[in-house]
Amino acid sequence: MPEPQPAAPATTAPGSDAVPAPGRLLTATVQTIQPLDAEAMAQAQARQSRLTKPPGSLGRLEALSVHLAGITGQVCPRLGRKVAFVLAADHGVVRQGVSAYPQEVTAQMVRNFLQGGAAINVLARTVGADVVVADFGVAAILPAHAALRSYRIAPGTQDMSSGPAMTPAQALAAIEAGIRLFHQEHQARRIGLVALGEMGIGNSTSAAAIAAAITGRAAAEVTGPGTGLDAAGVTHKIAVIERALAVNRPDPAKPLDVLAKVGGFEIGGLAGVLLAAAAARVPVLLDGFISTAAALLACGLAPMAREYLIAAHRSAEPGHAVALEHLRLRPLLDLDMRLGEGSGAVLAMPLVEAAARLLAEMATFEEAGVSERTG
Repeated sequence: MPEPQPAAPATTAPGSDAVPAPGRLLTATVQTIQPLDAEAMAQAQARQSRLTKPPGSLGRLEALSVHLAGITGQVCPRLGRKVAFVLAADHGVVRQGVSAYPQEVTAQMVRNFLQGGAAINVLARTVGADVVVADFGVAAILPAHAALRSYRIAPGTQDMSSGPAMTPAQALAAIEAGIRLFHQEHQARRIGLVALGEMGIGNSTSAAAIAAAITGRAAAEVTGPGTGLDAAGVTHKIAVIERALAVNRPDPAKPLDVLAKVGGFEIGGLAGVLLAAAAARVPVLLDGFISTAAALLACGLAPMAREYLIAAHRSAEPGHAVALEHLRLRPLLDLDMRLGEGSGAVLAMPLVEAAARLLAEMATFEEAGVSERTG
């Protein structure tokens, strides 16, 4: 099926003077997501069985290559451009002292991304990936920059410990902005592999609240130190999350309600990027806890989107393991990382590329003239 076309960046829909109906882009995107291509997977598996190696000797890379065939619809996937989406926004809940760093660090780190000096920039250069930085609601006004995408919803969310983090309209707008961002970049670059990254002081608090709401686990089970809180700080953070959940009572059956009550603009945006990539049959590498919280929301809206996800790594944040278990995803790496920014997802990109290239470029027994096993 064709990709859903992105909504106009301002107020008009393509071909008319009407304002696009809220939700139309999200609905079209969700409806475009298709099951994995079973025929491509069957052919990929058949090719795997003929490659010059003992069956199963490449371990999880073999299953990953077949998965990629199903995602892309190509028996031998060619992944193309690698892009890390780093979405930034602020969180009103930082007023409750849930982070070891002040809120202004969000804007400061965005500038660092744009200057190429952050971990995600170094890792992306290492693996040959592009970095797309987008403002979805940083509290400070960021100066114009040619590399900065502006999809600003508001200057940060409200304090979720005393009421909803955002309005339902803002929650929908954040997701649809993520969809438009993906389409803008996909049209320009023909993206072959997506990594999800983020920046937002306080967003591990939001992610923990989302994970608790959707998985039904206690706040204490999904809350960690984030930017480096000590034991007392984590205890306080848990109490803030418990208060937010009690005050807002997010409905786990309604992902938009969860996002509005306890989410973040960048988390909603990542959910939109994920959904748009799945609709375009582009594999998505999840990073750590925050991007996986976005995946919980996206898969609640479109359960089939889960088939397009690859868990890059297991974060040291305790809630990440819970979220991955809920999504039934097994991470490729476990390096005790908890930085965010898309760092773990970018690190896993070469593994994904290797899986695809092994399937496409290894010779079969027949092609290489190699004798097969006899027993």
